[in-house]
Amino acid sequence: MPAQPKIVQLVASGDLRLSANQTCWPAQAAMEKALAAALKAEGWKIKRAHAVDPVKKHGFIDSQRMGIEVFRGIDPDAPLIVAEAVWQYSHHVLAGLTTHRGPILTVANWSGQWPGLVGMLNLNGSLTKAGVKYSTLWSEDFSDEFFKTKLKQWLKTGRITHDLSHARKWEKVKVPSKAASLGKKLAGMLRAEKAIMGIFDEGCMGMFNAIIPDHALHACGVFKERLSQSALYHETLQVSDADAQAIYTWLEKKGMTLHLGKDHATQLTREQVRLQCKMYAAALRIADDFGCDSVGIQYQQGLKDLLPASDLVEGMLNNADRPPVKSRDGRRTLWAGQPLLHFNEVDECAGLDGMLTQRVHRALQQPVENTLHDVRWGETFGGDYVWVFLISGAAPPAHFVGGWKGAEGFRQPAMYFPNGGSTLRGNSKPGEIIWSRIYVQNESLHMDIGRGCVVSLPPEETERRWQLTTPQWPIMSAVTYGVSRDQFMAKHQANHVQVAYAHDAKAANECLFAKAAMARALGIQVNVCGTLSR
Repeated sequence: MPAQPKIVQLVASGDLRLSANQTCWPAQAAMEKALAAALKAEGWKIKRAHAVDPVKKHGFIDSQRMGIEVFRGIDPDAPLIVAEAVWQYSHHVLAGLTTHRGPILTVANWSGQWPGLVGMLNLNGSLTKAGVKYSTLWSEDFSDEFFKTKLKQWLKTGRITHDLSHARKWEKVKVPSKAASLGKKLAGMLRAEKAIMGIFDEGCMGMFNAIIPDHALHACGVFKERLSQSALYHETLQVSDADAQAIYTWLEKKGMTLHLGKDHATQLTREQVRLQCKMYAAALRIADDFGCDSVGIQYQQGLKDLLPASDLVEGMLNNADRPPVKSRDGRRTLWAGQPLLHFNEVDECAGLDGMLTQRVHRALQQPVENTLHDVRWGETFGGDYVWVFLISGAAPPAHFVGGWKGAEGFRQPAMYFPNGGSTLRGNSKPGEIIWSRIYVQNESLHMDIGRGCVVSLPPEETERRWQLTTPQWPIMSAVTYGVSRDQFMAKHQANHVQVAYAHDAKAANECLFAKAAMARALGIQVNVCGTLSR
């Protein structure tokens, strides 16, 4: 008799929103079929730990409660794959994974369509923060040699080893004395002066990895002001129509293109944008009330049912050149001529990173505008591996080709946002960048930081990449110096990456070293990744 195939359990974490799960399910089903074929070739069989629901019309774990119930039926010592072809809420499966004793493998399909890579990276960062051991893997079609070799390793040993040679500990890096001195000085100033991070409801979309433990944040001199999105909603409704129209007119005069229609359910309407203008003024005034140095709006569950999405708001806040807003008494222009740092999806790790970036870049007279992006996808082009960094909100027009004139507003996809709202889309300009990520491991803060550039792709290639991802959102075509696709994926501990420009390569190197030195002086463990040039 032929040998019976060995069994690997499989779970699939999904979105909380039924519309997203139903729309994305065909891609997940196709991915699982290809993954099953790869395992069959190795003498293994997939056993799905939860069935496809005929009523919901998808096979995702769509709540934390469901995840807990599913894991009760899984042998805690069995090998387990978490397969992701979509954006997913990590907390749906985190509870079960924290007590699973068998080998865990997170797997994503290499596709920009529904961001499975983004979902997997978020889960990876959450598992790292939770202290759960896991391996991770990705593939375009699950038949390439890289995937097959690494899969065999996991099936045989229960773990996968990846090449992480690109990451060097800070202590092993030769640091220019000027940058080291500046970083140490800025760290001392932040600790002495302290800063406030405004949090409009913590824990967006199950992003456990995006929440910094208070004790770790306090050690940096930064403290949370826990705000409520219900307060933001109320304050938005208090902003006058005249104030909203002034902001709207400012955008028009700056040359931003808004793609407007009249159907609220499917198109971007003028009223949606006006409400976003009110939210923008409200966020500034609340931040002023509490003396915040930065703010993060969750903008998903709850707020999306009341207001248009906050993407346009976030990008305006992160730009130095933005519509002026007066204080409540009309006597002061709030944060005149400078950004109010906003971190999308209340990703506190990005918020802290942005604070460090602003202080370093201001001291070195470099552009202070910075943003996070999703690590969405990528392909080789012209001899370089060119990433598609893409995010719905927070990208400042200062990063775009043409600035405000290169900015466009499209309706947020109805699948995610029933009340629409304008995105702030643009094509990021060519230039030298510093990329980084702060993350939590062993209850302490860590930072990976490296250099790269944004490249100018032919218009048709940029458009192709947009159409393969989310064409309403801003895009950055990035090359990471000395860090390959697989090295980046193996090491990166989040769905997000922070990016900032510098005027030239020399200045970017100075910013990298000063920022890394500042982080290290604040007690953050630092890895310098890759090289300083291509």
